[in-house]
Amino acid sequence: MATLDFVLLAFRLWVGLVMVLHGVGHARNPQGTAKWFTSIGFRRAGLLARASGYGEIAMGLGLAAGLATSLAAAGVVATMFTAFWTVHRFAGFFVYSRPDEGYEYVVTLAVLAVAVAVLGPGAVSVDAVLGWEAQLAGATGGLVVLGGLAVGIGQVASLWRKP
Repeated sequence: MATLDFVLLAFRLWVGLVMVLHGVGHARNPQGTAKWFTSIGFRRAGLLARASGYGEIAMGLGLAAGLATSLAAAGVVATMFTAFWTVHRFAGFFVYSRPDEGYEYVVTLAVLAVAVAVLGPGAVSVDAVLGWEAQLAGATGGLVVLGGLAVGIGQVASLWRKP
């Protein structure tokens, strides 16, 4: 395995694991997630709680497997933009800022997702096995994650108001 393939695999596995675990937390307690979403200014919080739980699990599994990698990465970018804009930007950079955590964590996950989308999933991925690796990387991967950013912006613009 080439060095870049190893690095891309490590990025995918780590961000994928983080997203799956975060999604499981939301999916296991959709009422609690919806209550928290409401408290931070989201409308349609019940729907968003379920979508965030199952969506984060799906994007995490997609990233970890390297399946439709740039689409999974776009989901991470959308999710991290939403988290950044609605919660983390108010606390500053550092994750240990209180009462909410700063944005270093969410921006780091988003940057890793962009890197994987643009560089491609690497040789150890379902995309590579299916022959999709080259088609979904490079400029295409960049455009796909820009689409994810647009989705995040749309979600915030349509469903969130600062409480």
